[in-house]
Amino acid sequence: MNAKDRAALTKILQDRFAKHPQRHVGIDWSDVEARLQKDPAKLDALHAMERSGGEPDVIGRDKKSGQIVFCDCAAESPVGRRSICFDRAALDARKANKPAGNAVEMASTIGIELLTEEEYRALQTLGEFDRKTSSWVQTPAKMR
Repeated sequence: MNAKDRAALTKILQDRFAKHPQRHVGIDWSDVEARLQKDPAKLDALHAMERSGGEPDVIGRDKKSGQIVFCDCAAESPVGRRSICFDRAALDARKANKPAGNAVEMASTIGIELLTEEEYRALQTLGEFDRKTSSWVQTPAKMR
């Protein structure tokens, strides 16, 4: 990602951060921005989330490491991430109407993780996200 794209993405993230302060109480944007500038790979992952129709935003800090945690806070799963299998085994087991991919590999490719059920339930306390899916298995993704 070039400098212009990084600046544009940082502005999008900053605006979203300011618009939803209830998602990240006690976290300052200056800390988030400094951490992102130190690790361009994290910006690349956030850019991939944004490009796919997601809305990554800060949702807190990891209790063990203190790292800032971003999560896809889109109201609905982006079109490009719907109708996919959970993992390779599920995809390989499909005999007909195979989806284009699986969530585990998609997340790994861009350097993010899928939420656990517990994390998904905690995310739902911050707002209404992923409203069209009926299972935590098709969850938004996070990045630390």
